[in-house]
Amino acid sequence: MNRADNLFDAAKSLHDEPLAARMRPRTLDEFVGQEHILGPGRLLRRAIQADRLSSVIFYGPPGCGKTTLARVIANHTKSAFLSLNAVLSGVQEVRAAIEKARQEMAYHGRRTILFVDEVHRWNKAQQDALLPWVENGTVILIGATTQNPYFEVNSALISRSRIFQLTPLTREHLRTIAERALKDPERGYGKYRIIMDDDALEHLITVADGDARTLLSAIELAVETTPDTFPPPEGEVIHITREVAEDSIQRKAVLYDKEGDFHYDIISAFIKSLRGSDPDAAFYWLARMVDAGEDPHYIFRRMLILACEDVGMADPHAITVVLSCAQAFDRVGLPEGQYHLAHAALYLATCPKSNSVLGYFDALKAVREEKTHEVPRHLKDASRDAKGFGHGDGYLYPHSYREHWVAQNYLPRELKGRVFYQPSQQGYEARIREEVLRRRELQLTAAAQVEEEVLTFTPEKGMEEWWRRTETDLRPHLEELRDHIFQRAQIVRHHRVLVAERPAGFLVWEAIRRAPEGQVVCAVSSEEEAQRIRHQAAGIDDLLAPVLLVDTGPLPTCVQEARLGYQTFERILVRNILGPSPDKERLLADLASLLEPGGIAVCAEAFFRASQRLSPLVPWRGDETPLREALTSVEEHLFTNPEDPRVNWDQGTLTELARRAGLALTQVARYEYTTKRTLTREDVLRWVGDPNRGYGLHLATLEPALATAIRQKLLETLPGREVPWRRPILVFRLSPALSMSRLTR
Repeated sequence: MNRADNLFDAAKSLHDEPLAARMRPRTLDEFVGQEHILGPGRLLRRAIQADRLSSVIFYGPPGCGKTTLARVIANHTKSAFLSLNAVLSGVQEVRAAIEKARQEMAYHGRRTILFVDEVHRWNKAQQDALLPWVENGTVILIGATTQNPYFEVNSALISRSRIFQLTPLTREHLRTIAERALKDPERGYGKYRIIMDDDALEHLITVADGDARTLLSAIELAVETTPDTFPPPEGEVIHITREVAEDSIQRKAVLYDKEGDFHYDIISAFIKSLRGSDPDAAFYWLARMVDAGEDPHYIFRRMLILACEDVGMADPHAITVVLSCAQAFDRVGLPEGQYHLAHAALYLATCPKSNSVLGYFDALKAVREEKTHEVPRHLKDASRDAKGFGHGDGYLYPHSYREHWVAQNYLPRELKGRVFYQPSQQGYEARIREEVLRRRELQLTAAAQVEEEVLTFTPEKGMEEWWRRTETDLRPHLEELRDHIFQRAQIVRHHRVLVAERPAGFLVWEAIRRAPEGQVVCAVSSEEEAQRIRHQAAGIDDLLAPVLLVDTGPLPTCVQEARLGYQTFERILVRNILGPSPDKERLLADLASLLEPGGIAVCAEAFFRASQRLSPLVPWRGDETPLREALTSVEEHLFTNPEDPRVNWDQGTLTELARRAGLALTQVARYEYTTKRTLTREDVLRWVGDPNRGYGLHLATLEPALATAIRQKLLETLPGREVPWRRPILVFRLSPALSMSRLTR
């Protein structure tokens, strides 16, 4: 089995093949579509060009280019190339292919790429036979499947392969493919005089619905059946009208396998539309399922679950409505039963929502993870042991009280105060919320009046909790800040991402994790910083490592000099670069020039203007008002100095500068991270002792006696004090002003 006897057989007569086979791209440059994985700078394209492909699985609908991409790889690689069709191949064929691969490695030192079409059709034994050879590198697997590989392919193979999802081709892609087929004189119909009406081509593209194979087959049928004979006499015009096109292509079967990926995707879309209160989308996805023959009982089952999980106490009647519709459907059947399906879906899509019932699973987690707690004595069964053990003693019978309720503790001692249910402010639950919370407050008060042993106290535990509250480590705040940044960035796996931060390394690794099929470029300030990043990247694949730009000038120049093959990025992450820049307008213009249309830049900048000042930390006496006012005045000048790029800006300044650069500044949030800090004498001297910088520079503008008194006050009161130290950070998004659609490509 080799290149000559499989689907890549080059010896077969070109004219004996269907048009779809003849027009298969031979190189990456001829390949149409799938720019998210094959565009310049994308991981897969770089791996193919470098002939460093690892095992991959291509997953996507029919006609999107999975087999074609395998053919392109075969044309590029120096490795041996074998192919199998999972439908036609058994374990024996798999073993034969492995033996050829083993010999190729033993005698020629070449790896073997094994392409398996419809890999999801292999059983576990066939997949297991391949696994050890994929693991030791003898075989590089390229699998193609229309089914979700996470459901259909051996998890061991999945863990050793990279998954690339191919999407249906767009109308523009299909138009390009059709034009190539009509104009190519060797592989297509370029040597014939063909006139295809615009509406005929549009009809073919519409019905093909993203499937290039269907489109080319329809063109072949239209061209070769329109003339009386084919090939036609030289010079004869072949006119393809809308009617001919309609005869050449029929309505595509709905792609819906009740056991496959589309089944799960469409029911997922339906449930999420109900949860999101979109009745139009709910009707559409419901119609898709009914039209494809989905079992209505399965749809009702999912709606019954949603009625409790996502509607819950916001509308307690929802479960009754859906159950009634399900029972009515069983009596009526199809087709009239569609009214009951639609009625239940419409009710769920338009009623208020609450998922407060999930508090039950918090309680279940507590039961499973914590030790078993004793039932409180007053709740125990009094019918058996009331005399001997006092079981039931102290229980207050609610019906004996006003409103049939009385405040008492119902949880085990160890769980007093634990809250599992949080009523929402939606629908019915909003009406009961105030009463639930009021009663809870009273119950917590009642819980304090407990048996004597509960009053014991462990000082060590209390101190441990106190030290935990006063922890000074800033790392949790940094993680929170990173989450805020990436939440705004909305990075997709195939994005090209530029990271510019000081110091480098905080954002770049998370960017790589979120864009493994794209590329991450990191701008660093020095070769020393670059070396540090390279050292950290030593343990990962070279194809995943960030491209480093050592700062030698403006960012666009650095990108251009790197010769990446592209000049723009879908996402740019900036931290502590813009704020201290003396030329913010130029830097913003640089960012604008590096953004793709629809791209997003997310910035996180230390907001020094609003950072911690010393005057609020000083314990002033009543007679020291002049000193306090003088220090406050000094700080106002220090923290708004127009000559200092760190403090000469605020949100309004950045908004205007961004506008001049053609950017819109949105999603602005100010986060204040406060930590405990013990001040030292060295800290205070560093701030106020140098007359050439900081506080010292501005204190020098005061009367000498006043300046001396302020310095003395600070040195007397601040050293040794533990104070809350505020660090404000401004996080915001920048996007091209004419592209405010929050596009995530």
